[in-house]
Amino acid sequence: MTPDRFFALMLLLESRAGATTQELATALGVSLRTITRDLNWLRDAGLPVTAHRGRLGGVAMLPGSGLDLTRLTPGERDQLSLIGLDEQQRTELDASVESRRALAKIAATRSRRGPELLPLTDVVHVDSRPWLQTHASGPTPAALIGPVRRGRRLRIVYDSPREPRPSDVVVDPYGLLAKAGVWYLVADCARVPRMYRLERITAWNAVDRPRRVRRDQTLATVAAALVDQWAHSHAIEVSATVDQTQIERAQRIFGLRLVRDDDAASATGHQVTIRFMRLEDVRALLPFGSAITVHGPAEVRAHLRALATDLARHYGPAPTS
Repeated sequence: MTPDRFFALMLLLESRAGATTQELATALGVSLRTITRDLNWLRDAGLPVTAHRGRLGGVAMLPGSGLDLTRLTPGERDQLSLIGLDEQQRTELDASVESRRALAKIAATRSRRGPELLPLTDVVHVDSRPWLQTHASGPTPAALIGPVRRGRRLRIVYDSPREPRPSDVVVDPYGLLAKAGVWYLVADCARVPRMYRLERITAWNAVDRPRRVRRDQTLATVAAALVDQWAHSHAIEVSATVDQTQIERAQRIFGLRLVRDDDAASATGHQVTIRFMRLEDVRALLPFGSAITVHGPAEVRAHLRALATDLARHYGPAPTS
């Protein structure tokens, strides 16, 4: 259980006389199995959590034994409800100070734990940023959060790598998404959902008009649909063999886009299918060199051959005069 989910769960239990596991799972955006495991963890850690069956039952904290929330300001409660962010991301949202203050107030009033248990925040640290990440340019999440929370439209200039020049568009924002250490603006553009990487937004300003988002859609539902679409949409399926020594690296890099055929595995290699959105994207195979052998389609083999030829020419011997 992450520290954020721990405090979020404790806040939910403290604020309700009783809640079903389904209600808790929905509120935290996790599965029933995860919420059951979290509740068992709280019970095993000695926290006063009880569960009662029946129509009026549910999971609750014992009266007078939970977290003291009376000293939290509305802003501190609001910031503490953010789930899944690490300290760096909270700083980028300009939420770090209030979050730390809220956690300090709660920690000061927590009931005593056994001497054998260290504080959870002492033994769990979350850093969701990818390795070797450079400092992002573009607007900061803190700069955008005000207009987004006020429900305003935004005009942005977006420098997409797939377009020859930056585009000027008006969007209706749902909110900000932190995914794999990268911030995105999730918004509708002409009623079509999009994710805009913040570091590619070169200019922006708030439009003096309220946003117009689709009915019954939230930031969570739109972001989930976009992430799922990105993970599964593809135009090209590449059939290949990956050397035994490189299969873990390939799985780490391509993720869900790589599907192994375990029935065709051998001592030297694995038969896989790797999905790409565009033909140009197959250049991601070049760093593997001969460790990945592409069998088809023919257009992919031809494109890789052209890319490799250009690379060899680029690094070939300098012409003599």
